[in-house]
Amino acid sequence: MEKRTYRAVFFDLDGTLLPMDVDAFMKRYFAALGGYVARMGIATDQFMAGMKLGITAMATNDTGHANAESFWPEFLAAIDLPDGVTPDTLTDAITDFYENEFGKLGDDVKPNPAAARAINALAAKGYPLVLATMPMFPRRAVEWRLTWAGVDPAAFARITTYENSTAVKPKLNYYAENLAAIGVDGRDVLMVGNNTKEDLAACQLGCDAFLVTDFLIDPVGFEVFSVRHGSLEKFADWVETLPVCGDPAQGVGDALVPAVARERALAANGIEDGTAGGAKTLEEAGRSGGASFVINGMED
Repeated sequence: MEKRTYRAVFFDLDGTLLPMDVDAFMKRYFAALGGYVARMGIATDQFMAGMKLGITAMATNDTGHANAESFWPEFLAAIDLPDGVTPDTLTDAITDFYENEFGKLGDDVKPNPAAARAINALAAKGYPLVLATMPMFPRRAVEWRLTWAGVDPAAFARITTYENSTAVKPKLNYYAENLAAIGVDGRDVLMVGNNTKEDLAACQLGCDAFLVTDFLIDPVGFEVFSVRHGSLEKFADWVETLPVCGDPAQGVGDALVPAVARERALAANGIEDGTAGGAKTLEEAGRSGGASFVINGMED
């Protein structure tokens, strides 16, 4: 395969750095959060309906506003608030859940030491790191999951969350706004992930890829051998052979990216619109229509 140099490295989290069956985790997450708000008198069926509407709103967000701004109105509209519960008290309670209860969901997670080994090796060589995880959670929930993986959140110059993202994977708008945030072209970036649809869509913007196969998710029948691939352990071994980063991305931002900057990044990388879907080959990644969005842990 072509030998390339990188100015930054993007990482997926769940199933890549964090050893996890995403569907099983999401079921436990919905049950825990639903039980938490049930103490306030929130009906479980309304909570689940609100989550589905809110998540769908984030998945289809094309407003240019943060995903959080798409989630909350749809979520709250599905719930009949009991007496004494206001939208503010409910959102405050959910914030408290992420701060104090969410972390317990990771009590039985056994981190893969290769995650910290790879991150530490890249950081020591001067590579700016971006956690390009699905931006449907608040930052605190992402930080918890990094902790479960045995990785320091401070290692990342940018972490995508529902507060600082306006699109989700596999939309090219998502990857374009992250390229804009770090000020590089796609050809300067290595994307590391385990999902052939959501993560390898970045390749359509010119990114190189390493497909981590420990918890491989391949909904599109991707030709795995067309990209570097292997276990997280193998990835960490490969990382240790990389040279020091000769031209690291500068001024990486963690804030919301303006739409004009995202559009410039799309154009600079040869894309006229930011839609994306499933693909079977690297050349198709991020191009085809793909299947409809599936909410892990909520679909039969």
